[in-house]
Amino acid sequence: MSLGTVALVGSPSSGKSTIFNRIVGERKSIVEPTPGITRDRLYAKANWLTKDFTIIDTGGIQIKNAPFQEEVRAQVDIAIEQADLIVFVTDAKKGLSGDDRFIAKLLFKSSKPVILVANKVDNISEIGTSSEFYSLGLGDPLPVSGAHGIGIGDLLDQIIKKLPEKEIPDYGDAITFSFIGRPNVGKSSLTNAVLGEDRVIVSDVSGTTRDSIDTPFKKDDKNYVVIDTAGLVKKGKIYEAVDKYAALRAISAMERSEVCCLLIDGSTGILEQDKHVVGYAMQTHKAIVLVVSKWDLGKEKKFDKNRFKEDIRNQFKFLDYAPILFVSSKSGEGVQDVLPAIEKAYEGYNRRIPTNVLNKIINDAQEMNPTPDFNHGRLKILFSNQVAIKPPTFVFFCNNPKNAHFSYTRYLENCLRGSFDFEGSPIQMIYRERK
Repeated sequence: MSLGTVALVGSPSSGKSTIFNRIVGERKSIVEPTPGITRDRLYAKANWLTKDFTIIDTGGIQIKNAPFQEEVRAQVDIAIEQADLIVFVTDAKKGLSGDDRFIAKLLFKSSKPVILVANKVDNISEIGTSSEFYSLGLGDPLPVSGAHGIGIGDLLDQIIKKLPEKEIPDYGDAITFSFIGRPNVGKSSLTNAVLGEDRVIVSDVSGTTRDSIDTPFKKDDKNYVVIDTAGLVKKGKIYEAVDKYAALRAISAMERSEVCCLLIDGSTGILEQDKHVVGYAMQTHKAIVLVVSKWDLGKEKKFDKNRFKEDIRNQFKFLDYAPILFVSSKSGEGVQDVLPAIEKAYEGYNRRIPTNVLNKIINDAQEMNPTPDFNHGRLKILFSNQVAIKPPTFVFFCNNPKNAHFSYTRYLENCLRGSFDFEGSPIQMIYRERK
């Protein structure tokens, strides 16, 4: 079951990133004792009691004009606007601060449900230190220790209790896809070009698209649904740096899509935010097509297509399976290639390999290239089975999963891709010990 989105907010060094890492289960966010180290919002999928939700880590909010504070406020405001539930993290060791009171006022204005957390309560004797946070008027403070994992289970119970379920429309046999990318990269223009009509407002102002728009359509007897990425209302200076914060707006569209098309601005080249946006699509194992938009402007600047493609391959090394298209919504160049590429990625995303064929491929691969010695042993795959699609997921029953070196896994993936067309689709590979 998929639930909504949770945003962690609080003052600097209150321990948001530690709690984020504890919930996600990995050190995905930078954890440093220096206040203000988490400046970029991070987001990830989390799971508790069979329920999935999206969690966002944000930078710390301060009243004083600290470095990057305007940018931090921008991302926090966006996180609050997009979240279904706020987890307000306070520092029980430091006690109630002016920053906490300031943040509480922001949360009251948002009218979003809030879970108040008193972090850094490392043992039972310190629980009493959290009582002063009652004065914030946000309910009972939940004592936790992100560093030691104390109370995190109780926090997760509260999260899944208060988060709304997401209603995902059922479009039957239609291929659902979305155009994702930085603001003003040409998502709405390409949507209109593919549809052949102006159904989506197109503007040069970043953040024009305010709502997520699902548009079902039919072309060449095939059913599609294009999910246009939701945008933001610009509210003065705080949204001037909106280019940095495009990823969160795309999450909802990505989650409901089977194929995500990352648009890269052909007039500017690849920026770091492009990697942030597509990272979530990779994390949620979506099929991916890379689209260089505004290529008419790229040609005006004398950009070389082959060199541009080589740069994409170098900077997106883990997306070597994704096709690269060059399009111009203005001139129509390459637009006719978009839907065929999406359909091909969708087919790979849903591809099944018969068990006997799969085992022959894997056995032949082992004979041609024996497994290396790793962790004091050699991997021996005894039986293989495909257990899922969207994406294709393969389980390799073996003598010892710890002997599986990542380079050999990559080799097996290349063998599968060489035997079957998985262009545009990721492949998941799981090792399990066969007893």
